[in-house]
Amino acid sequence: MRLLTLRTPNGTTTAVRQDGDTLTEIGGFADVGELLKDASWEATAKAAAGATHPLAGADLAAVVPAPGKIICVGHNYRNHIKEMGREIPEFPTLFAKYQESLIGPNDNLALPQESDTVDWEAELAVVIGKKGRRISEADAPAHIAGYAVLNDISMRDYQFRTIQWLQGKTWEKSTPFGPALVTKDEFSAGPMMTSAVNGEIQQQTPTGDLVFTPEFLVSYISTIITLNPGDVIATGTPGGVGHAQDPKRYLQEGQLLVTTIEGLGQLKNRVVKEA
Repeated sequence: MRLLTLRTPNGTTTAVRQDGDTLTEIGGFADVGELLKDASWEATAKAAAGATHPLAGADLAAVVPAPGKIICVGHNYRNHIKEMGREIPEFPTLFAKYQESLIGPNDNLALPQESDTVDWEAELAVVIGKKGRRISEADAPAHIAGYAVLNDISMRDYQFRTIQWLQGKTWEKSTPFGPALVTKDEFSAGPMMTSAVNGEIQQQTPTGDLVFTPEFLVSYISTIITLNPGDVIATGTPGGVGHAQDPKRYLQEGQLLVTTIEGLGQLKNRVVKEA
């Protein structure tokens, strides 16, 4: 099942289910994050028979527009660890984003006035569907609602000002997320993930090539803090980021960044100067 958050002409949003080229409203839920707070969200979404909309031309918001937590993982693909000159970590490197950083799968990506080192980082996102604390790795799948595509856009100059990365990772309107939450019965880590700038592939790695799996991350993070429905874990990026290239490459105004995970969908974001 594929669940999306649709922007409506009256300025609100609504949770919808995708069936082929048709979006069906799931009544009573403003977005997918709100839907996941309902204990029977899966049955509710499957049974929905509300108003329908064409997928073509749909104005989509971030699939979960306002997560309670966005927890990101650094150094989780071996080829990215190598290109950044690091060692394979014993434990996950964790940092956070905030909901103000999220944009929809086809929204413009804001290029801030303050940074000219804006980099791409294609990522597999895990969306939590069931509350839990100290979840075992074996029980983790029961707490995962599904998966989506995310790009952890990074302002490298700000990121490396200090040893703490947050200031380079959570800029306003910088993180495309969507297009859909694909439920875990229809997807598991493994398919190819790519990012491309103006049609030139920069990253291309299977999502299964993780140091720490989604299940391990759910278990590890829930040891630290309770995970709630709608929380998001961004599982890290593979090799091919612009900052590691020689010469270094960064996003420029007017470019089109396309982030794809087979089976999950595609983000298409035009880079524009922040107003």
